[in-house]
Amino acid sequence: MPVPVTEEMPDDLGAVIGNNLRRLRQHRGYSLETLAKNAGVSRAMVSQIEAGRSMPTIGLLWKIARALEVPFAALTRSGEVETITVLSADKVKILTSKDGNFTSRALFPFDSERQVEFYELTLAPLTTEDAEPHAPGTTENLVVVKGRLEIVVGSESRILEPGDAVFFAADAPHAYRNLSNETALIYLVMTYVQRQSAT
Repeated sequence: MPVPVTEEMPDDLGAVIGNNLRRLRQHRGYSLETLAKNAGVSRAMVSQIEAGRSMPTIGLLWKIARALEVPFAALTRSGEVETITVLSADKVKILTSKDGNFTSRALFPFDSERQVEFYELTLAPLTTEDAEPHAPGTTENLVVVKGRLEIVVGSESRILEPGDAVFFAADAPHAYRNLSNETALIYLVMTYVQRQSAT
């Protein structure tokens, strides 16, 4: 998936991700090499992200979150807790795919780990976003606002028109295909099978 994602956060999102990644990796007792191997990425990339020198793509963050067995937001949370949090549209930070066709922003604050996460996704016209399997038991529930979307999960697929919703197990490879000539707008609720510790 999607992926995604952002909100009103400290200006240096890269530093936030780097600090969280280092803490979570050390908590798991993983070396840089072990995490890199489990996530299927290079050791140098993990090191650069931890140092805040590289801003990871959505796909890369999903791979790392899966390798660490933590929710996506565990890597992007700022740690600040408020009673009411406004996620200002004019201060939003967006995470994008490597090719820039797919964007994701979180519609929840990154103040703590959550069992349920809510995202706004966009997908450029006539493009596809392939998603790695998420942690075992993870589900996705999404609704299409604009565009004509094909959801592919394993060997099955469904086509969704605006207003249609779908629910599926996201712990298998899946893809989103925008079949229309306009940018697709999608809202996604991701639910993890259980709350994972990230302390």
